Amino acid sequence: MVSETLMTSTITPPHEVQVFGEPQLHTDGDVLALAFAPDGSLWSLEEPGVLRHWHGGSGQQLEWQALSDLETLWTFSRDARFLASASDDLTLWDTSSGQVLAALPQGSWVTALTFAHDPHFLATGHDDGTVRYWNWKADTHQLAREFRVHRRAISALAVSKDGKTLAAAGEDKIISLWETATGKLLGKLPGHTDRIPALAFHPGGDLLVSGGWDTTARVWNVRTLEPVILLNTHNAQATALAFNEDGGLLASADAGPTVHVWDFNSNKTLLQLRGPLGEIRCLTFSHDGKKLACNGEHMIHLWDPKSGQALAGAGPRPFAHTSVAVSRNGLSLASNGGGSTPRIWDTATRQAKFNLDEQEVVHAVAYSPDGRLLAGAAETHIRLWDAATGKVLKDLAEGFDEPATQVVFSADGKTLASASCTGLDVWIWSVADGKPLFIIDDGLDGCVIKALAFHPAGRQLAVGGIDWLATGGSNGAISIWDIEKREQIGDFFLDGTTSIAFHPSGKRLASTSLDQSICIWNIDTKDIHAELTGHDNAVTCVAYSPDGKWLASGGEDRTVRLWDADGQERTLVEVDSQINGLTFSPDGQFLYTANANSTCARIKLSALLK
Repeated sequence: MVSETLMTSTITPPHEVQVFGEPQLHTDGDVLALAFAPDGSLWSLEEPGVLRHWHGGSGQQLEWQALSDLETLWTFSRDARFLASASDDLTLWDTSSGQVLAALPQGSWVTALTFAHDPHFLATGHDDGTVRYWNWKADTHQLAREFRVHRRAISALAVSKDGKTLAAAGEDKIISLWETATGKLLGKLPGHTDRIPALAFHPGGDLLVSGGWDTTARVWNVRTLEPVILLNTHNAQATALAFNEDGGLLASADAGPTVHVWDFNSNKTLLQLRGPLGEIRCLTFSHDGKKLACNGEHMIHLWDPKSGQALAGAGPRPFAHTSVAVSRNGLSLASNGGGSTPRIWDTATRQAKFNLDEQEVVHAVAYSPDGRLLAGAAETHIRLWDAATGKVLKDLAEGFDEPATQVVFSADGKTLASASCTGLDVWIWSVADGKPLFIIDDGLDGCVIKALAFHPAGRQLAVGGIDWLATGGSNGAISIWDIEKREQIGDFFLDGTTSIAFHPSGKRLASTSLDQSICIWNIDTKDIHAELTGHDNAVTCVAYSPDGKWLASGGEDRTVRLWDADGQERTLVEVDSQINGLTFSPDGQFLYTANANSTCARIKLSALLK
């Protein structure tokens, strides 16, 4: 286990990758499981099967690794030493090494999963209503018990601290109690009127808490099979439960989303913590009881459970970086996310220079060719800032019906194009007076606009997008427009895309496809020159180097790949987050990435090509 000492992220070897900002409990997938280790560090598992280790005090990432993207359920042991995953099989992992310890075939789909206090025992609930109790301490990894009473799928499981009692909730809204040593049914607990997604035993062993979609958390005496108290302060579906080590505190989450912290001895509410957007499915106390963690929307929230003070990682939702831009002199990097406002970074020190004045979410940023202006595409307007000072110069529009999500300058800096990923139109603006020159109505014949790129000569604009309603044939398109003549040039490139880039010569156009490949189009002949394959997941962004020798691509497989002029993959670098955006420095020596975990990164090409 890694002790709780400050360490740098492990994404640097074997290439020179330098990170701007800190993830600080920011993830790029939905968190499916959380657990504190006895040393105070925190472990998380996010979709699709990415394991991360965090410093419990600062929230800094210590290490990460990708395990498997096949499983739908994940859970940690109480001490975070082990991790279990399941779908139609059950797999046990060593958390510190990421190695598989055992794989246990299952006869039916696993719908619930939990470790006993002794982590060598765990229970699985199945879609046929069966509950199985496994002993994987022995070399045979044997099935210790099988319990059958529910006629519908199991929705939640819990094992008492002494390991003697197992509780199972079914989609039939009934909780069953079992003796693990003999397999004896101890009784049933009816009462909930809707689904029961969460169960938790009090450390004392005699009390069980259940959380239901009927907006209640119920306390039961498992010896007498009687209800003790109804905790009904929830105003929405209860989704997750957790006790602290001595059982004095109970945390329960609802779809409000609110986390309620109870003094369990007096059954009084101590705190109601406003939770993150999205379903809270994971709640866990640190072993010393000083921290409470829950999953958020691409982040982990930490609180002091007694004072309610937000700790590292808690607070406003972090914005994944989707766009980065480098100034003409290469000294400044602009990013649109990682905080509440766009940010300008010093590329030499990797420290933030200043935040830009903007109250809305900014989806894209772009420097003017002369480096004097910075444009941002926001929810209701296009804003221009003085790139050196961050002072707001003008807003090009107010009250857009669709959020602006793409913005790009022409080569001479006189014209700006913008579009929305939920709209069909492209706006062409005069930078000098901030007025629209014209609108390309329905620029892709029914496709929403996902990408814009000006031709190096400045007269032509490429527009790419996706047809979400396509039932056959093309899944989108790319078109080329003559800005001066205000007309479309030639036919469509019939392929959906989320990112496009012109070669500096203007003779070719690179585009991401929707099937994990990159298409290189010949501008003159309007046909495909080459299709590049290699990414293991969706390709999200492409960029040409200023000299045209290299094409860079990034994707959801957490890799940046470099391709030569002939379309051969020369090298790749793996980072710890999905890549949302790419750009080269003006001198071509560095490649900058916009990452889903709210950071940016810089890759030195000479190191990448060694």
